[in-house]
Amino acid sequence: MVPLTALWLPILLAAVLVFVASSLVHMVLGYHANDWRRVPAEDALLESLRALKIPAGDFMAPRPDSMAQMNTPEFQAKVERGPRVMLTVMGPVRSMGQNLVLWFIYSIVVAVFAGYLAGATLAPGAPYLVVFRVTGTIAFAAYALALWQGWIWFSRSLGYTLKSTMDGLLYALLTAGAFGWLWPKA
Repeated sequence: MVPLTALWLPILLAAVLVFVASSLVHMVLGYHANDWRRVPAEDALLESLRALKIPAGDFMAPRPDSMAQMNTPEFQAKVERGPRVMLTVMGPVRSMGQNLVLWFIYSIVVAVFAGYLAGATLAPGAPYLVVFRVTGTIAFAAYALALWQGWIWFSRSLGYTLKSTMDGLLYALLTAGAFGWLWPKA
């Protein structure tokens, strides 16, 4: 067993590597540039949404008030008439700096969980590939697997989900490499 306090260096290095890699993925490689499409008549849509004064949050329309209402002919007609919408209304603009700080903190949290589980199951001096496998699996689960819920339940694009899963794999490999390299010796 390896205490979490002995893993502060690979935790920090993993978070830095993921932060740098994600910056390169999103600012240099550009393959996420088309993840979001522009709405036709964008200005008209935004103006109509402003008039509705919808607070920040997640919304669905049509949305039934109960399971019983979901089966009513009136609700079914709304669904068939369309469109069906899931909408996230964002609050005041956060700075890019604040988003980057939150992303870095998230990367540290993922590395802490990877380190915790590896430390609880592996001994000092564990082979590089064993440490790599354990920490990489945990990091991949954290960075990528939940993305598929968005595709399954919320109609997120398959392309976005696949690209983001590949990003998660990259981040997991970097995390695993940091832990494998800096794992405490026996």
